[in-house]
Amino acid sequence: MSQFGLLGKRRFAPFFWTQALGAFNDNAFRTALVVLVTYQMGLSDHIASLYTNLAPALFIIPFFLFSATAGQLAEKFEKTRIIRWVKLFEIAAMAVAAVGFYTHHVALLLVVLFMMGLHSTIFGPIKYAILPQALKPAELVGGNGLVEMGTQLAMLVGMIAGSELMRVAGVGPLLASAATITVGLAGYLASRSIPLAPATAPALKFNPNPLSETVRVLAITHADRAVWNAVLGISWFWFFGTVLIAQLPIYARGTLGGDGSVYTLVLTLFSIGSGVGALLCEKMSGKRVEIGLVPLGAFGLTAFGVDLYFVRHGVAAVRGVDWLTFLHAAGSWRVVLDLILIGVFAGFYVVPLFAFVQSRAPREKLSRIIAGNNIVNALLIVLAAGFGLGLGALGLDAVQIFLAASLLNVLVAAYIFTMVPEFLMHFITWVLVNTLYRVRVDGMQHLPEKGPALLVCNHVSFIDALLLMANLRRPVRFVMYYKIFKTPLLSFLFRTAKAIPIAGYKEDPGVLQQACDAIDAALAAGELVCIFPEGGLTGDGEIGPFRPGMEKVLARRPVPLLPMALRGLWGSMWSRRDTRLGRMRLPRRFRARIELVLDAPLPPQQATAPALEARVRELRGDRP
Repeated sequence: MSQFGLLGKRRFAPFFWTQALGAFNDNAFRTALVVLVTYQMGLSDHIASLYTNLAPALFIIPFFLFSATAGQLAEKFEKTRIIRWVKLFEIAAMAVAAVGFYTHHVALLLVVLFMMGLHSTIFGPIKYAILPQALKPAELVGGNGLVEMGTQLAMLVGMIAGSELMRVAGVGPLLASAATITVGLAGYLASRSIPLAPATAPALKFNPNPLSETVRVLAITHADRAVWNAVLGISWFWFFGTVLIAQLPIYARGTLGGDGSVYTLVLTLFSIGSGVGALLCEKMSGKRVEIGLVPLGAFGLTAFGVDLYFVRHGVAAVRGVDWLTFLHAAGSWRVVLDLILIGVFAGFYVVPLFAFVQSRAPREKLSRIIAGNNIVNALLIVLAAGFGLGLGALGLDAVQIFLAASLLNVLVAAYIFTMVPEFLMHFITWVLVNTLYRVRVDGMQHLPEKGPALLVCNHVSFIDALLLMANLRRPVRFVMYYKIFKTPLLSFLFRTAKAIPIAGYKEDPGVLQQACDAIDAALAAGELVCIFPEGGLTGDGEIGPFRPGMEKVLARRPVPLLPMALRGLWGSMWSRRDTRLGRMRLPRRFRARIELVLDAPLPPQQATAPALEARVRELRGDRP
C-alpha cells in the first residue's frame, strides 16, 4: 500500500488532519501578529522590532519549562484524551486572540503567543510518540513523511493566510480571528475521530517539579548514544532551518531584489521541497527506517546551500520586482532549483531521524525522549537566532549567512557520523546495494520487532551480508569467515556493524570459541544474529549442505530461528560463477533484480540442519 493510503485509514487520517490544522493555526496567528505590529499600529521601528524579537522567545519558553512535564503526561495517560483537551485549549487561545486583534492589545496577543507555545509543547511528545502505536513498522517512514509534508505545507499556508487576511482593509483582524477560531474548531472535530492510544507507562510516578524532571528526561534521552545523536541531528536540522527561514525575507528583498511576492515564492519553494523530500523517503528507503538517507540529506544541504551563495550574492541592482519578473531574470531558475533541493534534502535528513528515534527508543520512554528532543530543539533554535544576529552584526548579508550555515553543516554532520558510525555505514551500504541491484523483499513482517532471533540464509556472494544489512529493518550481527571480515575497504563496514568473525576448529580454535561466546552474548542481549550455515560461498549456484553449528548455538541459547533465502545473485560480479579473471571480475548486470525472502520463525526445537536446509531450498526456488 502506498503511504497515501494511510490518509484513508482512521488510525492515521484524523491525527494527520489534527496536527496539520494545529500547525496552520500556530503560523497563521504568529504571522497575523507580526503584520499587525509591523504595519497596522503605527509603532516606531524600535518598538515594532522589540515586539517582533520578543515574540519568538515567548513561543519557545514553554518548551524549556514544560516539555518534561508534557513527556510524562503522554506516557502516563491515554494520548487521545490529552489531544482533545489541547485542541480545546487552542480554541480558547484563539478566542482570546480575537479580542487582542480587535482591540490592538499587543500585550494580550503576546500572552496568547505564550499559550500557543504551551499548546505546541504539550502536543509535541504525543505527535511523534503516537505514530508507532498507530502504524505498522513498514508504515513508520511513510507516516512520518506524510506528517512532515503536512506540517510544512500547513505552516506555509498558515503564514500566507495570516498575512493576507490581516491585510484586508477594515476587516483584516476580524477575518484572521474568524479563520483561526474556525480552524481550531475543525482540529477539535478531527481529534474526536482519533482512535484510543493507551498509556505506555501508566504506572509512571508523576514528578511535578519541571526542573528536576527536565534533568531526568535529558538523562533518559542521552542513555542510548545512537538515539541521543539522532536527537542532536534533529536539533541541528531546526538550527539550520531557523537560520534559513529567518534570513529568507532579507534574502528575497536585498539579494534577489524582490517584493513581498518573491518572499512568498522562496518560502513556498523551500516548503514544497521539504514536503517532496519527506514523501520520497518511503520510496527511497523501501518502507524501512533507512538512516542511510541522513548522510545523503546532510550532503545535499551543504551542496545546494553553498551553490545558493555562488548563483547570486551581493546587493540586487534592481529592487521591488514581483515574482513573475524575478522568474524571468537570468539565473533565477538556478535559485529556484537550489531552494527546492535544499528542502528535498532537508526531508531526506530529518524524516529518517524521527523514524529512527521512534523505532529504536523503548516504547514506554518514547514520549519522554521526544520531550527531551524538544528541549534540545528549543535550545538550538535560540542558538540559531543568536547565530544569525551575531553574523549580521559582523556585517554578513543573508546569503553569506546561508553559506556559513552550510559549511558549518559539514562539521556537525561529520561529528554525528563519527560518533554513530552506524549512520555512515548504512549510507554506504544503501548507496552500494541500490546502485548495483533492485531488491524485492518478501516476508518482512516475519522479522521480529524486538527480542533475539537466529537468522539463517544461503550464501551466494561476497556481499550477502551487505545486502541483508541494507534491507532488514533491525540491526543484525553477522557471523562471517574471519578472512572475509578482514577484506580491505569492507572491513570498516563489518566492524561498524559489529560482525562476528569465525574460523573452523582446525584453523583457529581460539577465534571459534570467541565467536561462540559473542553469538551467545548477542542473543542474550536481545539482538538478531545471522549465520550462513553452508560455511562458505556456493561454487556452482546450488545450496550446499548445512552444517550443524547452528544447532549448537540453539542448544546453548534457545531462541526463534528465522529462515531466509537470497534469489538471483548467482552470476553477479560478486559470486564465484566465473573466476577466469580471478579478483578482476567484471559486472555482468547492473541494477539486476534480486529477491530476499523471509519465512515465519521456527521454534528452536524444530531447527535441525537438514530440515532448515530443505526449507531454505524451498524459499529460494529455482532462481539461484
